Amino acid sequence: QVQLVESGGGLVQAGGSLRLSCAASGRTFSTYNMGWFRQAPGKEREFVALILSGGGTYYADSVKGRFTISRDNAKNTVYLQMNTLKPEDTAVYYCAVYALGDYRRPNSYNHWGQGTQVTVSS
Repeated sequence: QVQLVESGGGLVQAGGSLRLSCAASGRTFSTYNMGWFRQAPGKEREFVALILSGGGTYYADSVKGRFTISRDNAKNTVYLQMNTLKPEDTAVYYCAVYALGDYRRPNSYNHWGQGTQVTVSS
């Protein structure tokens, strides 16, 4: 069973940067398509980025040009580099394993981490 653990969240001022990490268990990490979602209080869980096992990447329009998803298969880890952060980026950030269906929808993912809090002050 896949287990995911996020880290790297924290408090940062607008315009700053953070790098989130998601460490995965298992010996088949290189075959996973890995996504990042976020959820702010009172709002639905929102797609942020996806990286495929083959290296292709997809981003939400709201983060395109500011965030970069990457992976290190030797470390069983996926990263989310977040630059030029805005207060509206404040949320709990989750990593997840894509299964099937529309990659923008949370129901298309079958394994989730516990989340890490990102707070951007103005």
